[in-house]
Amino acid sequence: MAMTYGDYLALPTLFDAQRPISDHPDEPLFIAMHQTQELWMKQGIHELTQALALLRADRLPEVYKVLARVSRIQAVMTLSWDVLTTMTTTDYMRFRNVLGSSSGFQSDQFRTAEVMMGFRDGPRHGPQTRAAAAQPSLWDEANMAAARAGLPMPAAALARDWSAPYTPDPAVEAAWATVYREEQAWWPLYQLAEKLVDLDEAFATWRHKHVLTVSRIIGHKRGTGGTGVHYLESTLPRRAFPELWSLRTSL
Repeated sequence: MAMTYGDYLALPTLFDAQRPISDHPDEPLFIAMHQTQELWMKQGIHELTQALALLRADRLPEVYKVLARVSRIQAVMTLSWDVLTTMTTTDYMRFRNVLGSSSGFQSDQFRTAEVMMGFRDGPRHGPQTRAAAAQPSLWDEANMAAARAGLPMPAAALARDWSAPYTPDPAVEAAWATVYREEQAWWPLYQLAEKLVDLDEAFATWRHKHVLTVSRIIGHKRGTGGTGVHYLESTLPRRAFPELWSLRTSL
């Protein structure tokens, strides 16, 4: 039997995954929005896994392409919040009760993507997140690749407890500042650094749009998972590759 479009994409299974509990017409949008975010996060994790492997193999030009793709995925996820904001506060409150205590805060995939990038100070809800936390992050691997390329990287950045939160290091900043001051001599690392900054910016933009969307729909009420705008706002200054931002002040 010939493969069909629906067979290849498993469309019956995909469509069966939208199961509204209420009869409010906006609940299907709420479900589709979050399911598509999870699908994009799954793809993002797949790409980050490739990026980590390529970094370990010092195949930097290939890393640039993968990181650019993840940044584009993040941009699509950010734009999708605009669709959700067509749902008003009144609309949402009419079916919010069916959500119970479920919350995006519980997403194992979101936490996994965070951990893979370098954010290791948050909760680790599921096995995927915990497994990722036991391995070097994207920033850890970038620092190790930079050291292999000859950049004077401090030993503390090359052998640490990978599961622990990362603490910015002035010596790491100084090393990467050298790349920016002498970009022609360190061009592959210079390009890598800018791709990492692109990714960090895309992630921060997603967070910012998330805060605006939540604020627009529920104001400062607590979310279904116990968090809310105040918590989300506290995450906005976080950066996965902090020294790539702080070095700019010293240039």
